This record gives sequence, C-alpha cells and structure tokens, in this order.
Amino acid sequence: MTKSILLVGVGGQGTILASKILTNGLMEAGYDVKMSEIHGMSQRGGSVSSQVRYGEKVMSPVIEKGKADIVVSFEKMEALRALDYLKEDGTLVVNNVEIPSMSVITGDEEYPDDVLEEIEKHVKAKVVDATGLARGIGNEKAANIILLGTIIKAMGLTHIDWDAILEANIKPQFLELNKKALQVGIDAVE
Repeated sequence: MTKSILLVGVGGQGTILASKILTNGLMEAGYDVKMSEIHGMSQRGGSVSSQVRYGEKVMSPVIEKGKADIVVSFEKMEALRALDYLKEDGTLVVNNVEIPSMSVITGDEEYPDDVLEEIEKHVKAKVVDATGLARGIGNEKAANIILLGTIIKAMGLTHIDWDAILEANIKPQFLELNKKALQVGIDAVE
C-alpha cells in the first residue's frame, strides 16, 4: 500500500530539508520512496511543495489531487492552496503562522483574516504553533523539524531510528536542537 505525503510551505522555511530527511528515513527503513519538489520562486518567499510517496513499490513521485494521506503545511495560506490534494479521510497539519506572499507585500492582494476558518469548512485540521514551539526550544528555524515530527507520528513511523537519520543529515552544531525539535513535533500530535 503506497502512502502519499505532501509538504507545502514558503521559500526559506526548510520544507525541502524536512522532506529529504523524511525520504532518507523511509529509505533506511526499507521502503521504496519517490520524492519530487517544486520551488515556485522559493528564493523570494514563493510557494514550495514536496511530494513524498512510499511503500513496497512506488511507480511515481506525483500525488494526484484527492490522494494525499497527509498534507503538512508550514504556513496557513499554503494549507488552503493544497486542500485539493488531501484525500477524504486524510490528515491536515497546519503550522499556525502567516508569511505574506510577494503579492501581499506589494499590496496587490490582501492576506485573508479567516484562513483557518476557511480550512475548517472543508476539513478538520490539526493546527500546531510549530514556529512558537521552535522559538521555545531556542530557534524558530527548527519549526520544519517539529513539523517533520508531526508527520512521523501521524503516519506511524516512530519505529524508525530518526536520531541516526538526523545525525546523517544535520550539521553537528544543530543536531541537539533538531533532535529536541523532532520530539516536540512527535509529542504535538495525539
């Protein structure tokens, strides 16, 4: 049975790093894994998405609309944009943070006040203040690893040796922070 995970965010949030760590962990655990990433003007705060599919035999990295088991959004508006990808009984995790897009910064668009309410009209979301939690452990840039922890917990992947995966993928000076962040993310999901 192939599982599909969609990670969406804004350039600079560490979305791609989180998906690469996830992919490495899944491969280490013996799964066939396919990953694809899309950088939409990511260096300018544009949308970034990464699709990770894993199972016994995975033919394509592409997740069709309505087929994602879990969508993890690093930013609220990106969650709204990605709703079409979530399957009917899928899980949506949303980082409760607003990062204005370039069109909002330039005044061409307004950031809506009711993003979470709009999401809740369609699906019950697990809202996590990953950025605030990361700030609480010493570095808000660790929000991506907290969100990775929510994926690990929600998808039942806690049996994988994530400490070893982090050691292989994170610079030594950031290792302890990221191990702590991963555990915070795992604990954030019931």
